Amino acid sequence: MTEAQAKPVYNRVALIGLGLIASSMFWAMKRSGLAGEVTGYARSAETRDTARRIGLCDRICDTPQEAVEGADLVVLCVPVGVMGAVAAEIAPVLMPGATLSDVGSVKRHVIEDVAPHIPEGVHFVPSHPLAGTEHSGPESGFAELFDNRWSLLVPVEGSDPEAVACLRALWEGMGAHVEEMDADHHDLVLAVTSHAPHLIAYTMVGVADDLRRVTDSEVIKYSAAGFRDFTRIAASDPTMWRDVFLTNKDATLEILGRFTEELFALQRAIRTGDGEHLHAYFTRTRAIRRGIIEAGQDTDAPDFGRGPKK
Repeated sequence: MTEAQAKPVYNRVALIGLGLIASSMFWAMKRSGLAGEVTGYARSAETRDTARRIGLCDRICDTPQEAVEGADLVVLCVPVGVMGAVAAEIAPVLMPGATLSDVGSVKRHVIEDVAPHIPEGVHFVPSHPLAGTEHSGPESGFAELFDNRWSLLVPVEGSDPEAVACLRALWEGMGAHVEEMDADHHDLVLAVTSHAPHLIAYTMVGVADDLRRVTDSEVIKYSAAGFRDFTRIAASDPTMWRDVFLTNKDATLEILGRFTEELFALQRAIRTGDGEHLHAYFTRTRAIRRGIIEAGQDTDAPDFGRGPKK
């Protein structure tokens, strides 16, 4: 999609927090002409200076209130643990009729923290783009991040249908597929597909770090694809993931309990030499990988499409 093919969905969009997702949203919106103006704010002066230097956002503001003033869409792109506090800061200057959204990977906790601060006449439509890399910061974003990925909208009780439709149009204009989902179901799905896998990756990398019989140079030099992908996942932003696990505690613990049961069953099969169980299990799980590739959510290329960009 080009600018000539799209018309602005919003006159002014305010991005609060200027990391990977916010910066990618800006470049994707500019690529397709989806917003008349995009303002941005980050708590760190250094981040704001970097954003100005690279041309991120049409206008970088020094306070969140300045950034959201007059915006018809405000997107919270900060760690989920501080969204409630940020919402309280900006609430007095939110424009009547504006939509407030977010990009957090936990939804129930965000809704409970943010909703009490929303003024009457402002529409709250939480969202979550299922896209990302291990990189963070204002320089990490790129316009193609959301192409052919999913963005989940999680309307709250009483969400305005027109506000939901406009937000859907924005995400679709940025290249994403869009579905709506209940907050609790979202948090359980993400515990399976993202949160627990990240915790397992952090754990495996931590095990390698603790295993002093294996030197650091050997871990790095002989990293096969499995461990290498674990390190890629485990390199993700630590503040964001700390907050994810603390705010999606119940769903993550439920999935980790199921994981532990499966792991014990595999341990037993290895200990007892039950090759039939192992082969059947690996055959079943292999089909999941094929399904992901067939759905266009990854590639079967040797480098999984993560090689250097040309």
